[in-house]
Amino acid sequence: MDQDKNTIEFYERLKKQLEEDTTWPSPYLFKFIVPANLEKIAEIRAIFDATDAEINTRDSAKGTYTSVSIKVTMQSPDEVVKKYLEVSSVEGVISL
Repeated sequence: MDQDKNTIEFYERLKKQLEEDTTWPSPYLFKFIVPANLEKIAEIRAIFDATDAEINTRDSAKGTYTSVSIKVTMQSPDEVVKKYLEVSSVEGVISL
């Protein structure tokens, strides 16, 4: 996975902030926006398959995009960053 410098710095800051602010394991809320495409949503669901994830979706007003909220217990900041990186491989996804 080829990452630019800004992306690497972002995830390093996120990891540090999570280490300082959270006791692990802890529930974590991931939020993504994807084009309204069942295959893309299924790809994201598959990434969280082996977890206790509670996944909610909501279509945009025009139906062009779908927001995906995933509440899941994460074991560490490293695991959070790993999931963000896995989801970033889904074409068209925006992480919030």
